[in-house]
Amino acid sequence: MRKIGFIVNPIAGMGGRVGLKGTDNEAYKKALKLGAKPVAPQRAKRFINELLRLGVSKYIEFYVAPSIMGEEYLRNTNIKLRVIGELKSKETTPEDTKNISCLMKELVEVIVFVGGDGTARDIVEIVDKEKPILGVPSGVKIYSSVFATTPENAARILKYYIEGLAQIREGEVLDIDEEAFRRDELVVRRHSTALTIYVPELVQPSKEPTVPDEDEQENQRAIARYIMENMEKNTLYILGPGTTTKAIADELGLPKTVLGVDAIYNNQLIGKDLNEKQILSLINRYGRAIIIVTPIGGQGFIFGRGNQQISPEVIKRVGRNNIIIVATRRKISKLRTLRVDTGDPEVDSMLKGYIRVVVDYNEEIVVRVE
Repeated sequence: MRKIGFIVNPIAGMGGRVGLKGTDNEAYKKALKLGAKPVAPQRAKRFINELLRLGVSKYIEFYVAPSIMGEEYLRNTNIKLRVIGELKSKETTPEDTKNISCLMKELVEVIVFVGGDGTARDIVEIVDKEKPILGVPSGVKIYSSVFATTPENAARILKYYIEGLAQIREGEVLDIDEEAFRRDELVVRRHSTALTIYVPELVQPSKEPTVPDEDEQENQRAIARYIMENMEKNTLYILGPGTTTKAIADELGLPKTVLGVDAIYNNQLIGKDLNEKQILSLINRYGRAIIIVTPIGGQGFIFGRGNQQISPEVIKRVGRNNIIIVATRRKISKLRTLRVDTGDPEVDSMLKGYIRVVVDYNEEIVVRVE
């Protein structure tokens, strides 16, 4: 039996759809007031279900955190488990994660966790490089390279590991300043490195910093001019985060949040730093809508990383044919593929396949979405 640790951060990702960009500190309570729903439990279940489907669970003995931090997702399965540690209260804290990680590192060979960059940071502060860790993506910000690309792929990675077909190597754990993030400033630093299980194409790379030089800025302006000249009247444009999408608003002479989701209608800004509910309300009001997004540098995600406000429901309402992808030549040249991880496997499936990407004025290339 392979001894695997399993920790779930049950509040990870709750701030995404309500536009809070995280759940650190007081953001969790704000998210609840805005009607945020848990994300991590469903992602934990997707990971476990895929593990069961793959037939490798019979080789695993899970050492799990109590209750909603791990135990409840395995209790009604045939997977062997041992519950370790205790929670100080019903509202889990980073200290719970750290305390359980401290126990696990002495008992298991790998720690699988469900969460985001903050959860990875908490675990690696305790585990360091004593044991490999593997992230099941569930946060708002998932920029580190210790995460699988999807919950299902996390299960596949663990299968390869058990079969001796995966590598153990170092991955980056990135630290995002959430307070700066909410002020529309992206402050990213490398917190540390950690051992992780690596399988090509199933593990995401780290986010690459976006610092466009003069040539890339001109490329962004050319893309923006092309998009602006082809904007249709009486159509709602939903602009995702990023400097390339911001260039479109700049070309129109409109302000735009770099890290938020904004809306334009007939060349006027009608919504700034929107959450899912506000976007759906605008779609109800204005009818036809088009989503414009740019992939995350180095990772290639167009949905599911940092723009969860553009939720599966928003995407379904808008439709695949009304999604425009924009990316500079430099950014797209570093990406083998584009990726999606919306939280809804059916929507992910709908988005997969080949899609056009605007890379310059009146110039597009075709890229595969996986």
